[in-house]
Amino acid sequence: MDTSQQLSATFAALADPTRRAILARLAKGEATVNELAEPLPLTLQAVSKHLKVLEQAGLVSRGRSAQWRPCRLRPEPLREVTDWLADYRQFWEGSFDRLSDHLREIQKDGTDD
Repeated sequence: MDTSQQLSATFAALADPTRRAILARLAKGEATVNELAEPLPLTLQAVSKHLKVLEQAGLVSRGRSAQWRPCRLRPEPLREVTDWLADYRQFWEGSFDRLSDHLREIQKDGTDD
C-alpha cells in the first residue's frame, strides 16, 4: 500500500468513534475481542467487524497464544498521519503568527488616537 492509500485507509478507520475507542483501549495494552467489547454497547460480531477495518488499515494486529488471541495496536500508520499533519501545522502556526501581528497592529493603531 502506498503512502496515499495508507493515509486514506487510516483516516477512514479513524472516522468511526467506536474504532477510535478500540484504539484508545489498545494504547493501554493488548486485549482480547471480549475485553474490547466489554465497555461497548455492541455485539462481539460488531466489534469483530470494527477490528477487521482496523486490521485492514494496519492499525491493529491479532496474535495467537494458545487459546488467547490478543489484539495489539500498530502505531506505524498513526506516525504517517502525524508526519502528514506536521506540514499543515507549520501552515497553521504561520497563520496564527500573522493574525497575532495583525491584531497587535490594530491595537497599536487604536491606542495612537
